[in-house]
Amino acid sequence: MKVRRTLCLLCIAVVLSAPVSAQVIKLGSLAPEGSPWDKALRRIAADWNTVSNGRLKVRVFAGGIAGDEPDMVRKIRINQLQAAAITGVGLGSIVEDIYAVQLPLLIRTTEEMEYVMAEMEPTLNKMLQEKGFTMVAWFLAGWAHLFSKTPAVTPGEVKRLKLQVDYSAPTIIQAWKELGFRMVPVASTEVLTALQSDMLEAFLLTPLTAAAVQWFGLAKNMMDLPIAPMIGGIIISERVWNSIPDDLKPELLSIVEQHLDALSRETTVLEEKAVAIMLENGLQIHPVSPQAEAEWERVMSEGLDLITGKVVSAEMVGEVKMHLEEYRRR
Repeated sequence: MKVRRTLCLLCIAVVLSAPVSAQVIKLGSLAPEGSPWDKALRRIAADWNTVSNGRLKVRVFAGGIAGDEPDMVRKIRINQLQAAAITGVGLGSIVEDIYAVQLPLLIRTTEEMEYVMAEMEPTLNKMLQEKGFTMVAWFLAGWAHLFSKTPAVTPGEVKRLKLQVDYSAPTIIQAWKELGFRMVPVASTEVLTALQSDMLEAFLLTPLTAAAVQWFGLAKNMMDLPIAPMIGGIIISERVWNSIPDDLKPELLSIVEQHLDALSRETTVLEEKAVAIMLENGLQIHPVSPQAEAEWERVMSEGLDLITGKVVSAEMVGEVKMHLEEYRRR
């Protein structure tokens, strides 16, 4: 009996001392390895592992290794990935109404963007949840400018260029074409090759990202007019998020918020440095006259009419405009 009792105690001790197997969360990202965004994601991953006592292990797959953003969304749906840090392209492939907060020349300043997103986050989060995704945190990646191989500042000049657009939104592509633009659907992971082969002549991207992914080297003309805000977010499979203990979630969300706030401050400084470095390496920044800006506003307004009710709902566009008016009346 004594021997049997001793063996039982030993078995219990072994079970109690055995490490709990970690829940692995594979997170995809287009951010180049070693970039500020990638470093922030890896810091988040390390802190999640620490606060969960090893119960959560986040593995970051950077630089498009997991595919482009629509690919990552598909892989989350079939559990090949569990999470992703994606921009509005990927988010729009889940819920097209999300395009409403990043339409060209609608929201014009960071302050306007912050106000609109603060008002609309609950609605947008619910839309994503209905599609099986939990939004861990939203972020503003910056403001997209036009980069081109040859100088172009008016709609007419840009219409002569082969302009990159993501292949995942055919209705948006058609709207651009109806406006007279030469749209070329190319996945973000293939843009560099397309620029090298002259398949593309222009693209829309933030200056810091254009420098980080090295597309700028093949398109050294930048239009000095922010076209649209580039939003992004860290999403996770709702099923996976629901499997995480509820008492752990507030601390996990706090960690993400802290690192993204620090990243926002860092990227503001880094973007200024990136522009300075690109200027030293041949970047030409082309001012946009008030007349040209007015023409852009007219053309983009026509584009909004084309996609309202087809890509984004009239209700969602109306809500964005309502919050914009609220902010501008303050």
